[in-house]
Amino acid sequence: MKILIDINHPAHVHYFRNFSSIMQKNGHEILFVSRNKEIEHNLLKLYNFPYINRGKGQNGKIGKFLYMLYADAKLIGIASRFKPDVFLNFLHPYPSQVAKILGKVSLVFSDTEHAKLHHKLTVPFATKVFTPACYRINLGKKHVRFNSYMELAYLHPNYFTPDPAILDLLQVKPEEKYAIVRFVSWGAAHDFGHAGMSLVNKRKAIKALSEHAKVFITAEGELPTDLEKYRIRIPFHKMHDALYYSSLLFGESATMASEAAVLGTPSIFMDNDGRGYTDEEERKYGIVFNFTESPEDQEKAIEKAIEIIRNKDVKTQFRQTRHKMLNECIDTTQFMINEVLKYA
Repeated sequence: MKILIDINHPAHVHYFRNFSSIMQKNGHEILFVSRNKEIEHNLLKLYNFPYINRGKGQNGKIGKFLYMLYADAKLIGIASRFKPDVFLNFLHPYPSQVAKILGKVSLVFSDTEHAKLHHKLTVPFATKVFTPACYRINLGKKHVRFNSYMELAYLHPNYFTPDPAILDLLQVKPEEKYAIVRFVSWGAAHDFGHAGMSLVNKRKAIKALSEHAKVFITAEGELPTDLEKYRIRIPFHKMHDALYYSSLLFGESATMASEAAVLGTPSIFMDNDGRGYTDEEERKYGIVFNFTESPEDQEKAIEKAIEIIRNKDVKTQFRQTRHKMLNECIDTTQFMINEVLKYA
């Protein structure tokens, strides 16, 4: 069968890369169409997936609407030549809208409940929408829940083996603690109205963590001069190795918080909306700690981070938590394969 996979964010490459490799080995034809905003194209090249570029997208509500019209037209042209049986993507509207126009199957994955605009523009056109079982809202008769997380499509032990060579790249000793701090740009459609952590508290968090561990910052945009020296300097595809060996992930990214969690690394996540999966990872496994963006919660998040980083047995404790999680969750990639093959 022919499958068109549309990529709108770097994480989406990870979600579908193992699925794509397995399906191609079994004789199915995959075509990637990808936005070019961050490192999507670099990741596709890294994993040897040919792709078609559909542009960088636009910022602002009007810009995003105009880009949707452009992307739909671009995908119609691509699909008319490739003739896919199934359109596959993570929650964004273009492939589902085009699949509906062409009378094709559209299978959508999502774990982001507060992406309300994307829900409105995607779900009515999709054939099925798959989410983790902990998804907070009901998307109706098309909604199918699975007992796992999106991050286990690529960080499950079936696909991921941590590389200890990352410690040499980071120039840290095997027994030395380090923390990864993640700041986001808040430019996505579902980020409108968010401010994130204040610069004062960013500086406070870095200073406090630095007293107990080495600190590395990963940020989407520019950093103030005094924080730039903490920026992590590793190949972009080595971040998951760095997360595995770190003692803490602290920041504003839900995806990275969950990535850390499924790798056995505790994480602090700050966001006014939160996510069903980070809520569950806190409630069920105690490996993610959720806070809002309020000044009070920012202070509490810093305090919790220091409590965790000072724990001498932090890695041993949370490695055991990871084993429990893996025993209770399914392989997300295998679930994808099973669902897509229903339409073969």
